Amino acid sequence: MSEAPRYHVPHSSPWPIIGSCALFVTAFGAATFIHQSTEKVAAEGSFGEPIFFAGLALIAFMMFGWFGVVIRESVQGMNSGLLDRSYRMGMAWFIISEVMFFGVFFGALFYARILSVPWLAGAGNNLETHVLLWPDFADTWPLFRTPGGTTTEAMQAWGLPFVNTIILVTSSVTVTFAHWALRKNQRVPLLFWLALTVALGATFLTLQVVEYIHAFNELGLSLGAGIYGSTFFMLTGFHGAHVTMGTIMLGVMLMRCFSGHFTSEHHFAFEAVSWYWHFVDVIWLFLFTFVYWF
Repeated sequence: MSEAPRYHVPHSSPWPIIGSCALFVTAFGAATFIHQSTEKVAAEGSFGEPIFFAGLALIAFMMFGWFGVVIRESVQGMNSGLLDRSYRMGMAWFIISEVMFFGVFFGALFYARILSVPWLAGAGNNLETHVLLWPDFADTWPLFRTPGGTTTEAMQAWGLPFVNTIILVTSSVTVTFAHWALRKNQRVPLLFWLALTVALGATFLTLQVVEYIHAFNELGLSLGAGIYGSTFFMLTGFHGAHVTMGTIMLGVMLMRCFSGHFTSEHHFAFEAVSWYWHFVDVIWLFLFTFVYWF
C-alpha cells in the first residue's frame, strides 16, 4: 500500500503575533511621524519617528527569525508536496493582496486627477467653489499650484525615473536567467545572474534616494505639498519599500544558493521571491506611466 500524503504541521510559533505587533507599531509610528512633521510640534521633537524605526527593527527581527525557521524546516526535509502547494497558494494570495494594496493608491491618484481637480476648476456646475473660493485655479496635472497657494514642480520622467525603469526591467530579465540556470543545475550562471539582480535592486534604491533629495530640495515636493506631492511620495515611497524588501529577499536567496540549499526540482523559495520581484517590476511600469509620464 502507498503511504498517505505527508503534511508537516509546525509547532505553535510566536512569529505571527510578533509580526502583527511590529506592523502595528510601524504603522502607528509612521502616521504619527508624518502628522507631527507638518505641525509646529516638529520643532519640539517628534516621538513618532523613534516609534516608526522601532517598528521597522521589529519587522526585521521577525523576518530574520521566521525565515530562519522556514529555512531550517526545508533543509531538514520536512516539506512535502502538499506543503509546497500550500506555499504556492499562500504566495499567490499574498501577491493578489499586494495588487489590491497598490490599487487603492492608484485609485486615489485617479480620483484626484479625473474628479477632484476638474471639480475644483468648476466642472460639474461647481461654480460656487471655483468662482468664490479659487477663481484662479486651473484644471491641470501635475498640480503645480494648489488652492492653498503651494507652488511645486513636477518630476520629469526622462531623467532618473527612466533610468530606474531600465534598471528594474533589466533586473526582471536577470532574475529569470538565474531561475533558468537553477532549473538546469548550472551553479555559476545562477550565482552570477542572481548577484547581478541584487546589485540592480540596490542601484535602483540608491538612485531613488538621489531622486527624492532632488524632489525635496529643488522641486519643493513633499507629503505636504498638495495632492501631487502626496500621491507622488505615497506611490513611489511604498514601491521603494517593496523594492527594499525584494532586494533583501533576493540577497537571502543568493546566500542560500551559495550554501547549496536548492536543487533543480525543489526551489520554491527562489520561485516565490522571483514572483514577487516580477510583481514589483510591473507595478513600477504603471508608476512610471501614470505618475511620471502622463
